[in-house]
Amino acid sequence: MINTFDDIIRAALTLPPDARAVLADHLLKSLDAPDQAIVDAAWAEVAEQRIQDVQQGSVRPIPADQVFQALRNRHV
Repeated sequence: MINTFDDIIRAALTLPPDARAVLADHLLKSLDAPDQAIVDAAWAEVAEQRIQDVQQGSVRPIPADQVFQALRNRHV
């Protein structure tokens, strides 16, 4: 019988990679708030709109290195 955290970890690590991935997915989903699906859908909608904005040219993307440099400059 598995009855300690270490026993559970050891048992989980003996599973094949695909089974560990399924287990990890279940564990991560168990941490989600009850309304997480609504939050995820809202963020997906925002991401899709931002993609459209870039593709249509209504916004100009800024290269990541410029963004990170600007952030570093703020905290110097």
